[in-house]
Amino acid sequence: MGRIELETLVNQPKEVCFDLSRSIDLLMRSATGTKEKAIDGVTSGLVKLNDEVLWEAWHFGLKWNLRVKITQFDRPNSFRDSQVKGIFKWFNHDHIFIEKDGQTLMREIFDFQCPFGPAGYIADPFVTRHMRSFLIERNRVIKQVAESPEWQKYISI
Repeated sequence: MGRIELETLVNQPKEVCFDLSRSIDLLMRSATGTKEKAIDGVTSGLVKLNDEVLWEAWHFGLKWNLRVKITQFDRPNSFRDSQVKGIFKWFNHDHIFIEKDGQTLMREIFDFQCPFGPAGYIADPFVTRHMRSFLIERNRVIKQVAESPEWQKYISI
């Protein structure tokens, strides 16, 4: 089983960070390296409780499809997306937003299990490193957009 924990401090209220983190359009922008596209379910705008998204992306030189569902939702404090169908045996991705001295601490916890039994355990460190880089880049883009007037193109508060 793998676990990735990240923290990103953003100079914006947590409502802005929360909504940017659930923006399909911003996620696609942040994932140009993997050509991430929402191809079914919610394909644009902001996801909410029980929404599903079918993602198509390139990872490790292969095209993958991954269906996720928003299984927990407490705006503007937290939400969880969970795999419904995809390459992982399972995953839960928690997004937590904490106000801290006029800023927002975006905390992510990505728990997952690779498929393929013992071979999955061997792949785990590679998948962890790859997913950590993917999530760091995503958070870098969210922070960059949030701390500029551009955030208003993705959400309205």
